[in-house]
Amino acid sequence: MPVHTSTSSTGHRGRGVGLGLALGSAVAFGGSGVAAKPLIEAGLDPLHVVWLRVAGAALVMLPLAVRHRDLVRRRPALLAGFGLLAVAGVQACYFASISRIPVGVALLVEYLAPALVLGWVRFVQRRPVTRAAALGVVLAVGGLACVVEVWTGLGFDVLGLLLALGAACCQVGYFVLSDQGGDAGEEAPAPLGVIAYGLLVGALVLTVVARPWGMDWSVLGGDADLDGTTVAASLLLGWIVLIATVVAYVTGVVAVRRLSPQVAGVVACLEAVIATVLAWVLLGEHLSAPQIIGGAVVLCGAFIAQTSTPAKAPPAPVARGAAGTGSGLPERETSV
Repeated sequence: MPVHTSTSSTGHRGRGVGLGLALGSAVAFGGSGVAAKPLIEAGLDPLHVVWLRVAGAALVMLPLAVRHRDLVRRRPALLAGFGLLAVAGVQACYFASISRIPVGVALLVEYLAPALVLGWVRFVQRRPVTRAAALGVVLAVGGLACVVEVWTGLGFDVLGLLLALGAACCQVGYFVLSDQGGDAGEEAPAPLGVIAYGLLVGALVLTVVARPWGMDWSVLGGDADLDGTTVAASLLLGWIVLIATVVAYVTGVVAVRRLSPQVAGVVACLEAVIATVLAWVLLGEHLSAPQIIGGAVVLCGAFIAQTSTPAKAPPAPVARGAAGTGSGLPERETSV
């Protein structure tokens, strides 16, 4: 029937648009580390780069915070947790880690978050998990061993690896907080509102921690080196704030609303692949064959862990699932 055909066609177009937006979000998030590392190497402290990213994005998203100001009354704990963990914690640890280890390695370590969440569910909450979920954890840990090349005695900077692991733990903390953040019958908060207030909270916290008044602002008026190519520092900062944060989160939210969380989560896993490829091409950070294979295993394990629902799980929290860098939004809130 004509009506059925039209409806089906509209559905396919909507799904296609959703996939395109999810891919765009993954590309935008994946480029954050590549743009940030030259700024750090040019003389900016990693915390100052994080503050510039979060404060700039918070300013852009301020109108959305005003629009959803009821969230301050309804979900203060969720907003505080998102700001402290998914924004300030994840971003600070991730940017600090990429100043010491390759971008791709840092992001792959961060992708242990879904596996760590299941560890929390099984050993802290003492709830059973599915066999598929357990397999995902084993794959993620085994793949990570290949990424960091444990047989060489950890060829990467140990502090850098610990900082990347800290980013993963911050995501876990936010997942756990979200799981306890509201009643089943309560209306779910608007994701864009949570993002806007999370950025505001994160900016306030980072202002105290990073103390930007001591930053070398002259770096932003100069150039940065992108593996031999000179790029204006202000252009890199603009990418980090507008594309890798604001556009990345907004497109991620819209994508999840057009797709199922599982499908969006699969596309979000491409963030690590995109970040690794961009770092390879633009920064000259090459990974060995075992590291590439290990990275693929990490992503496979993270995906299985993310999409495997624990047995007797409570109602789904506001934000679930995928790690993301630079991101920090669970399922792109869709963590940041």
